Amino acid sequence: MPGAVRLERVGPIAFVTLGNPGRLNAMSRAMWRELRAVFGEALPRDGSLRCVVVRGEDGQFCAGGDISEYPSFRFDEASLREFHENEVWAALAAMLACELPLVAQIEGACMGAGLEIASCCDIRLAGQSAKFGAPIAKLGFPMAPREAALVRGAVGHTLARDMLLAASVHDAQRLFDAGFLLAVLPDAEVAPKVLAHAQRVAALAPQAARANKRTLAAVSAESLLATAYDYADSPEHREGIAAFLAKRPPVF
Repeated sequence: MPGAVRLERVGPIAFVTLGNPGRLNAMSRAMWRELRAVFGEALPRDGSLRCVVVRGEDGQFCAGGDISEYPSFRFDEASLREFHENEVWAALAAMLACELPLVAQIEGACMGAGLEIASCCDIRLAGQSAKFGAPIAKLGFPMAPREAALVRGAVGHTLARDMLLAASVHDAQRLFDAGFLLAVLPDAEVAPKVLAHAQRVAALAPQAARANKRTLAAVSAESLLATAYDYADSPEHREGIAAFLAKRPPVF
């Protein structure tokens, strides 16, 4: 079995689960294509969905790429380029383009491909025993350019260089100290804490979440000025202010 990416929904929250039994949820080529489909096509666009949780099966996030597939395509330049640019990066780009808040539930291994997927998420919470790295130098190849830039932006220059040049693996506390993680939690508390955080996000104004994601992703704030205030007369804006003044919870 090549593994699978499963999409489930509970009310306003979607759960995207990486699954590759026996391989710590390592990403197969089929899984990269499924991940792209989930974020590019499958998520509802009707406004009813407010948050997405990205997680792995069986207490593991993702141990990297499924190396058992590598001999079939990595030794040919054209097929290698096709894999990284039209499968891996296409999936990561679809995640980055998602206007919904993405919360990563990181347990166990978060290596290579897993680190890249986590880097696409807005909020990351991890268990104490989680491990992070990209030790692909041991396999004799570098991280693809756009993937490396993504990871560097998320974990910082120092950790990215250590992960790639020394094949170092770091614990959750080190990633918290670097600003990659919002919190490090006891392993048994990761799933319930992530759900609580996702519920908190889902209760807030979705229009504001979309606007905040666009602002945070923009190269410069000036690029957004033309449409930065077009929410002025929106129902969510009016409801938020009215609820505060009336001393009641807002209903978005």
